[in-house]
Amino acid sequence: MADRDSDSDDNVKFEWESDGEAEPSSAPAFRNSDAPGPSTLDCNGRANEEVPSTALIEEYVAMGFQKEIVVKGMKEIGHSDADALLELILTYQALGADDAVGNCSTSGCAPQSVEEVDDDEDLDFENWDGDDDDVGGRGTNCDDPGDEDFLQEMSQKDKKINSLVGMGFAEDEANIAIRRCGVDADLCVLVDSISASLVAGDFNSRNISDHQVMDRCFDSFGGRKKARLMEESKKRRMQYAQGSGPSFAGSHDEPTRIPDPMVGFNLPSDRKPSMTRMLPEQAIGPPFFYFQNVARAPRGAWTTISKKFYDIQPEFVDSKYFCAASRESGYIHNLPIENREALLPFPPKTVFDAFPHYKKWWPSWDPRRQLNCLQASVATAKFTDQIQRALARSGNPSVQKHVVDECKTWDLVWVGKNKVAQLEPDEMESLLGFPRDHTRGIVKTERYRSLANSFQVDTVAYHLSVLRDMFPNGVNVLSLSTGIGGGVVALHRLGIRMRTVVSVEKGETNRRVFNGWWDQTHQTGKLVEIADLKSLTNERIASLVGRFGGFDLVIGGSQGEQSALLYDYPRILDAIKSAMARM
Repeated sequence: MADRDSDSDDNVKFEWESDGEAEPSSAPAFRNSDAPGPSTLDCNGRANEEVPSTALIEEYVAMGFQKEIVVKGMKEIGHSDADALLELILTYQALGADDAVGNCSTSGCAPQSVEEVDDDEDLDFENWDGDDDDVGGRGTNCDDPGDEDFLQEMSQKDKKINSLVGMGFAEDEANIAIRRCGVDADLCVLVDSISASLVAGDFNSRNISDHQVMDRCFDSFGGRKKARLMEESKKRRMQYAQGSGPSFAGSHDEPTRIPDPMVGFNLPSDRKPSMTRMLPEQAIGPPFFYFQNVARAPRGAWTTISKKFYDIQPEFVDSKYFCAASRESGYIHNLPIENREALLPFPPKTVFDAFPHYKKWWPSWDPRRQLNCLQASVATAKFTDQIQRALARSGNPSVQKHVVDECKTWDLVWVGKNKVAQLEPDEMESLLGFPRDHTRGIVKTERYRSLANSFQVDTVAYHLSVLRDMFPNGVNVLSLSTGIGGGVVALHRLGIRMRTVVSVEKGETNRRVFNGWWDQTHQTGKLVEIADLKSLTNERIASLVGRFGGFDLVIGGSQGEQSALLYDYPRILDAIKSAMARM
């Protein structure tokens, strides 16, 4: 039986799976022989620290920051280090107010919840022929208020798309921004979202002058209020375009360019690496490290991340080259890039290969053959019923176009004539390379959320495969922000024995999933579980290094939070290297 340590009390509680919304309240059973003295965790699993005074919060508010941003920053890293807190608050502010208070994340905003309506309400796309003079060029001839609300929303979406296109942005960019931030988002917020994605300097390459942008804004909306909002947005766009945004130290340097296509340094189909890279001496292991973040991070983010890790060039990969779903990620690592090997058998690359039974009902006017990034939010059954009734009434191409847009947003698949449905959690597990039922046993909504924030196992395994011949006797792993264990699952699928895994994960549900997988796969190594990155002090790191003889691999995911990658991971990595140098 595997040996196991953890940070919590040794009390076992059982819960039955439910499709309800309530999150399970009990933590997995933990035992901790590492923790020196009393627990360093509060009831929420965070490091204990004196609660900040209202006066301290108001000091930051007086500096011009939103209270929600200040509170979020303090919850994330505490308030004892004023410089780090100020930099984090600036980061949140640069990401946008909506991002800071939790509506969006650097990994892209989850789609807004679909409004609940009565069962007898339908969606009437009948008059969406694009020839009417109504707002956004869409007719809104409906029979009930539910239809009017939906059509009004879609008209609002079209109007904003038209406005963004009129400003010089591509329609795809406008659609992605609305998917991320919601149709109700202000135009300046959408512009900021697009600007954050244009990390390759597209704003300048479009040759759109500031006056043109402002003039178009005036023509579309009129009024000084909109002009003022766009002026503020223009300033932020220019900060992104010039690499001078306040949120990331060093962002004034040449920004890291996102390649297109995102194929990484090489793919399994390549016969040799697409590049040769030389690592700086201080970046060479041990230990090897491998950290992930979303590829479309704000302007200057990857430049700063690279500087935090010895100026290593990130590797940008879209998981669509490894499976039937697209997840654009960047990886900062010091692993060799030669002699990589993909997991076999190769996973399916299209929806029809992954789920053949969907092909029967897939309409010819839906061009999707791969799914988009898997989202944590799901469409309601009432919404999918509305789509079915709307398609049953009309074969209008405009109706079909809007349905395809919704299917892209929610990753809906065709399960019957005119009938769409959400992917099931076990199907998401398959696409992401996890074993079937990996997340089964927790609330269904939590299954979606945990999977949406996980690694794509096949992609990660391809990068980690170089360790197999280097460590034939197994590896000691420090896993930061473990989530549901995608990195460790990748090592297991590669056949790499894990002698020790020190897993740091704050989410109770994620810990329970990973804990269950560890037991079900009969791991023979030792598992040490820690609930909070902040409790992983330099002293505790030195103790772990001494206890296990160092770490061979340090792996971590961002799970939507920039702060861990910018602050905690570099500190932890430096502490490990220092402790191992003293061995």
